[in-house]
Amino acid sequence: MTDLILFWHRRDLRTVDNVGLAAARQRSPKVAGVFCLDPNILQRDDVAPVRVAYLLGSLQALQESYALAGSALLIVQGQPIKQLPALATALSAQAVFLNRDVEPYGRERDRTVAEALRQAGVEVQGFWDQLMHAPTQVMTGSKQPYTVYSPFWRNWKSQPKAEPVADLTAAAGLTDAEKTAAEAETIALPTLKDLGLVWDQDLPQTPGTPAAQARLKEFCSQALEEYGEQRNFPAVSGTSRLSAALKFGTIGIRTVWAATEAVYAESRSDETRKNVQTWQQELAWREFYQHAMYFFPELAEGAYRAQFKQFPWLNNPDYFQAWCEGRTGYPIVDAAMRQMNESGWMHNRCRMIVASFLTKDLIVDGRLGEKYFMQKLVDWDLSANNGGWQWSTSSGMDPKPLRIFNPASQAQKFDPDAEYIREWLPELRSVDTADLISGKISEVDRARCDYPAPIVDHKQQQSYFKALYQQQKAG
Repeated sequence: MTDLILFWHRRDLRTVDNVGLAAARQRSPKVAGVFCLDPNILQRDDVAPVRVAYLLGSLQALQESYALAGSALLIVQGQPIKQLPALATALSAQAVFLNRDVEPYGRERDRTVAEALRQAGVEVQGFWDQLMHAPTQVMTGSKQPYTVYSPFWRNWKSQPKAEPVADLTAAAGLTDAEKTAAEAETIALPTLKDLGLVWDQDLPQTPGTPAAQARLKEFCSQALEEYGEQRNFPAVSGTSRLSAALKFGTIGIRTVWAATEAVYAESRSDETRKNVQTWQQELAWREFYQHAMYFFPELAEGAYRAQFKQFPWLNNPDYFQAWCEGRTGYPIVDAAMRQMNESGWMHNRCRMIVASFLTKDLIVDGRLGEKYFMQKLVDWDLSANNGGWQWSTSSGMDPKPLRIFNPASQAQKFDPDAEYIREWLPELRSVDTADLISGKISEVDRARCDYPAPIVDHKQQQSYFKALYQQQKAG
């Protein structure tokens, strides 16, 4: 009788280029997938309905992939420490394979579940899959983790990159007796409504591996060759839009990297090769932040830099609410917040603009903004979101500790025709472009369009923030 191996999916919702799943299939043809709907994640107050909708769509596509391979994806709901051992015991599984996580909750969850499985006599095997290089593979000369990106990138880029691993094929399914045993422990894939959540809009990124593969192919054939120039313009489709796919692992990072290398090899100009490498550097930023979270889990709770640990944030609740609603009176800021609120996604340039505005103009703790992003974004990822917010707040691992974005200059440079502003602030479509991108909208136009006056003066707030920063630095 062939031994059964369960593969526990989390951030790797695919049967292609999946390191742990490929290892399980190599060990035994009898492999079944399992996903646990974890209340520790789904019942948090920062869960985003759009993100759960993407998750459920990806799980449905994953079930279809397992069926094509001859096996099945089983769904359980409840505490992983109870559900995984119960299912493994019911099916007499020899082992549970999984891919490791870098986040504090995921690491502790995996430790306790692995201990419970072993106590039940079930073998546990863990692998690195969501990173090109495991955290311990990219270290300084003194064997310390990097805290600055540039040397991390040079080391990371110099190391050989793994090829995509084998897909799951010709797997042996569960017997009728095993299916009957599984029924007592598993549930049908629920709907978003079943989970008590609502998302009535289209998803900003299509879930599932086929959609992610198609998007990667489209990006590599078009936007990647001009990525360096186009990625900063929110009105232009110049980014990969693969962020949710990478967050949930509906596409493998080795597959993505191999695609960039193929475009690089076929490039006929230094300019194109530079654009490809610019996106490769963004992939390395993703890993830099994940390595940082692995080595410095305290980042999830607060600032890395000492002077920000007790920073005297003003935290004006009215200012924060205006920021959340996109009613600050600064068009580029408000357009970005409306995009996120209405679509579940925000352009990366705009994420930097609104984060700088919240922390440097409104003097509001970036952790409040970080949590609001958690509640709204389809692609929210603890490592990337935390890293981005700490970069914008100047509280993180960054050799240039103080950045302040001017909303007007950002709009003038990256939305010069106000296309993005007009798309997400339709009430301002009739206002002159020069007024939109400068933010200097007349009182008459503001009243006519029911658009608020600026809630703060950027120049004054910039000076005030700098003074607070210098006091903290000195003290």
